[in-house]
Amino acid sequence: MFHTFEHTAFRLEARDTYDASYENESLRKFLAGEPDDLPWLQTWLDMIREAASEGRRFARVRVVTVPLTDYSRFGAWCAQFTNGAGEDIRYLERERARAAQVPEHDYWLFDSRKLVRMHFDDQDAFLGGEIIEDPTVIVQHNYWRDAAWHHAVRRDDFANEQGVGRLERP
Repeated sequence: MFHTFEHTAFRLEARDTYDASYENESLRKFLAGEPDDLPWLQTWLDMIREAASEGRRFARVRVVTVPLTDYSRFGAWCAQFTNGAGEDIRYLERERARAAQVPEHDYWLFDSRKLVRMHFDDQDAFLGGEIIEDPTVIVQHNYWRDAAWHHAVRRDDFANEQGVGRLERP
């Protein structure tokens, strides 16, 4: 679906931590202050650049707990590269998300009509995506997308609010 959507691909990230084996070494290097060229991210960046050049848009809201977890700091640091490639990643503090009744589950919404709800285990590992076809559920997720976007702040503004500037490595 990442290659076939026509206009928009939106992701709501509602977790403070994800256990994705392909990025664990980069997370370790980030926390240790070691250089890293993020090899696992390059294909994603290429795909975002290609979509952007075709006028298709990736957007994301990350719901985060403040103070940030190490993983959330790492994600915010990585977001400078994905934003630079053309994805618009924004941040929403968990308390504001609750007040806005944004859900506590992750999902992708493609072209406002194709919904994939993401499932994770208790150790934050991705189990798979469930394609939802119920129009009522899809409309509700569109509403949640709009509410999250309305209350979220741009990545760079969020970094400044948190007093971490460009969110450099520790």
